[in-house]
This record gives sequence, C-alpha cells and structure tokens, in this order.
Amino acid sequence: MNIEERYKAIAPKLTNWLVASGSDYHEACDIVQNTFLKIWKMRSDLRDDEESVSGLAFTIARNLRKNLARDNSRLTFVDEIREEDAGSTGPAELPSEAKARSAELRRRLSEAFARLPPILREAYTLFQIGEMSIREISNQTGVSENLVKVRIFRAKEKLQNILADLRVTF
Repeated sequence: MNIEERYKAIAPKLTNWLVASGSDYHEACDIVQNTFLKIWKMRSDLRDDEESVSGLAFTIARNLRKNLARDNSRLTFVDEIREEDAGSTGPAELPSEAKARSAELRRRLSEAFARLPPILREAYTLFQIGEMSIREISNQTGVSENLVKVRIFRAKEKLQNILADLRVTF
C-alpha cells in the first residue's frame, strides 16, 4: 500500500469535509496530518483497498476533531475565508462589489450549515464535500445505507429552504 498515493487522493476531500463541518482551515490541515500519521503507523495492518483506507481516514479525523473540540470546550464554525487563505486568484483580486457579494454568500452558507442538525450536517458534508459513497458513510457512522440516504435528502431539503432566496429562476 502506498500511503503517499492514498494521501494525495483522500487529503483534499478530508480537509474540505473538516472545514465544512466546523474546523478552521489550519486546524483541518493539522487533523489531516495527524490522521495520516496514525494510518502510516498502522499501515502493516490495513487492507490495500481505497474504501477501507478512506473510511478509516474519515473515522480517525472525526475522532481527532471531537477530541480537539472537547479539549477546547467549544466547536467553531468558519465564518468566512480570509483573503490570505484564498490564494492569488481568489477573492482578493475581485472587484470590491464582487468581493462583498462573495463574502455574503460564504456567510450565508456557513449560517445555513450551522442551522442543520449535526447528524444531517455530517451525512451531507461526508457525501458532498468528502465525496464518500453512501456505503462508506454507512460504515463510518454505523447506520443503515437507507438512513444515510434519508439524512442526505433531509439536509439538502433544509438547505434549499434556508437558501431559497438565492435561487436563480429563468
């Protein structure tokens, strides 16, 4: 098993999922590094298939995030992406009106995700942002595949209702 290949495939998804579920970017990067350190230490005991490593990575990261939240006694949500984190082609180069609109959309999305119940938010972010399959989410969360589908559907429905005024109609 090549850990480097697994890292390149899974780390961006894992980082995005952590940020979407409440960690700030730098904290998410630390959690991803610690996750893969743990995977590297147990590499001889792992099966050599993508699904088992991906599921293990998300489980370890979720547990590390919970431990960190417990240690800090609070869970923080990303309010906005800072300009220095956005990169040279990001919002920093947009005209001021577009930057304001982009910041407003990020704020609205963060608020919408914060309003979702945690079990719905977890299922939706694992599926959409973490790009995990229904089966992988079911294995990680310990609930049936049908319940995972229901949670994703309900999260999507709630987000659509919360953000209904942003819909574009033709």
